[in-house]
Amino acid sequence: MKKSVLTYAFLTLLLMVSVAPVYASVSVKSTIGDVIYVNYDFENLDSTIYYETMANDQFNSTTIPKIIVKNMEKQNLPRVNYGFQPNTYNNTTNTIRVSFYLGGADIITFTLNRTTMRRTYQVNTEWRKFQLNLTGSFSIDFAQLLAKPVAEWQKINQTSYIYQTQENDSLVISFQFALPETAIQALAQGDTITYEVPPYFEDVFLNSPFLILTVLLIIVVIILVYRKVK
Repeated sequence: MKKSVLTYAFLTLLLMVSVAPVYASVSVKSTIGDVIYVNYDFENLDSTIYYETMANDQFNSTTIPKIIVKNMEKQNLPRVNYGFQPNTYNNTTNTIRVSFYLGGADIITFTLNRTTMRRTYQVNTEWRKFQLNLTGSFSIDFAQLLAKPVAEWQKINQTSYIYQTQENDSLVISFQFALPETAIQALAQGDTITYEVPPYFEDVFLNSPFLILTVLLIIVVIILVYRKVK
């Protein structure tokens, strides 16, 4: 009897170990300007997955932005460009950082109010929804984990939208959209963030009557100099 109980306990423990979740967290910060600067930090990865990811030829600095571009094209949104930095790996904490930026008219656009000279930006955040394979056996479905519209995320200090979720207590996702500190009238509708910023110097200058006067003055000076030289 005792032997049967011990055998059952051992098998139960073995089963628990074999299905134990992979503990990890993913922190994403997207800083919005004229383009969106993005950092993905895959932290506290299981050591096996960490080293398998490092050895994965299909995972490199361009993997995530290329997936994003491809997904956007499938939605008939081809006006997307990107740049990237080399991935960084921390063997002490089993952390991988992926850094890149996104731009283009299907990611972020602005209009200029010529009365107030303020820019109104519109940011499409749909790009965050994709599936990523870190290894042949471990993938993260950001499309499912981040399906909740940004309009329902937590809004902090009027310039930041944050969402945090958990999956089986094994994979914690934290995602943040950080707007410029000068942003006002920030509003999220569905997965589109709209906000205004104070006038840019170049916008004020290019739309100033002083520019026309300056150009006319330069033309007059050129004519006078030309006549004098002639």
